[in-house]
Amino acid sequence: MSQVIDHRPGRQQAAAPQPAPQQVNRVRRDPAPSRLKYRLERMWLRPIWRRLVRLGLPVFLVAMTAGIWLSDEDRRATLTDGIDGMVRKVQSREEFMVKTMTIEGATPVVENALRAMLPVDLPASSFDLDLTALRLQVMRLDAVESIDLRVRPGGVLAASVKERVPALLWRHGRGIEILDAGGHRVASVTSREVRADLPLIAGEGADLAAAEALALIDAAGPILPRVRGLVRRGERRWDVVLDHGQRIMLPADGAVIALEVAVTLHGKEDLLGRDIDVVDLRDPTRPVMRLGINARNTIRSARGIPLLGPDGRVVDDKQGG
Repeated sequence: MSQVIDHRPGRQQAAAPQPAPQQVNRVRRDPAPSRLKYRLERMWLRPIWRRLVRLGLPVFLVAMTAGIWLSDEDRRATLTDGIDGMVRKVQSREEFMVKTMTIEGATPVVENALRAMLPVDLPASSFDLDLTALRLQVMRLDAVESIDLRVRPGGVLAASVKERVPALLWRHGRGIEILDAGGHRVASVTSREVRADLPLIAGEGADLAAAEALALIDAAGPILPRVRGLVRRGERRWDVVLDHGQRIMLPADGAVIALEVAVTLHGKEDLLGRDIDVVDLRDPTRPVMRLGINARNTIRSARGIPLLGPDGRVVDDKQGG
């Protein structure tokens, strides 16, 4: 304890005691969190809330800011013009320009038709070429079976064409057309002499059975040089027309087998070398032969029956005398 010294002579007094500091009443803090803090902490433990705060909230703020900025029409127009200008600048670069077009696998006639149908003004940007639409437009040509359009390095639009192969001539009421093996139209001709190398079919619906017609032509074998054509009957069966006015009538089902039987009989018995007009095989179990005029007149003469004329009618002896 400090002392107070009185400098006056003969006097020395002790210092008065100082009062003790007052004790502060401290309240102990409750370590338990508040109800709101507890709920917030529980929510934060869930991944969905963490994602919402960390990702969803920034995205929402950015989207809201962009929406407010784009709400002005002038700003939108400026932004659109800027983007279009950048796109045009990139698309007009030299490495993206198409300068020439080549066509492979096409005959001169088809090539000229293709160049006329492809509305391409070169040079043009490869981004401006709709190859799918161009391909669909080219496929409108009957002579084209398929086409592959590609932009090759060096600015070349390459067209690889596969043409239809002519297989048949189809004569119908509207003219004569060339068909491929599948019955698809290839082109039109004015007469058979234009493609005398192709077999001839005739009748409505004959194009729909082109595959069967080709099978019958293959089955004709030895008599093929005598075949003048195939005629579709009732859009359900075929007649094989031969020279000298002969005809083989085939059934609707199993026509190829029936023709092979007729060819076999001809090879063994010279069936078609005789005076027979029609070989009717429509019922394979009961083949019927229709004799020619000369053969029938020979039989009628032997029996004393009036003869037949070229038209198949009975000749009147009185008129003949």
